Amino acid sequence: MARLKTEIRATALLRRAQGAGAFAAVLRRGDPDAGALWVVTRQGGILHRYVEQMSMSGGREWFRDGPFTEDEQTLRINKAVDRDPDLWIVEVEDSQGRAFLDGDIAKPETAAEAAAKALFRGR
Repeated sequence: MARLKTEIRATALLRRAQGAGAFAAVLRRGDPDAGALWVVTRQGGILHRYVEQMSMSGGREWFRDGPFTEDEQTLRINKAVDRDPDLWIVEVEDSQGRAFLDGDIAKPETAAEAAAKALFRGR
């Protein structure tokens, strides 16, 4: 199945957020066709990052990371942009902490799942 261009997905996310009364802005534009997309949410002083990745079933899902301080988030973004100059960053500021994503959010791993994944990685 063909995927939508990243620029279209980012624009749609902005419209969903702004339509619901949240503030959203593109912090960094990457490749308009195939760049990766990060969504940073800000609820008061709390920052979370959502990164899209492949699920175990082969589909796409969002993974939530954080909370981070402003400095930690800036450092993560700078390192990621060094590795992937096509990266898009969209920030959403919402009093309810919503991210307005276009897919499912992965459930957090338990400690046992994380350990098993680390143990069997590469096999």
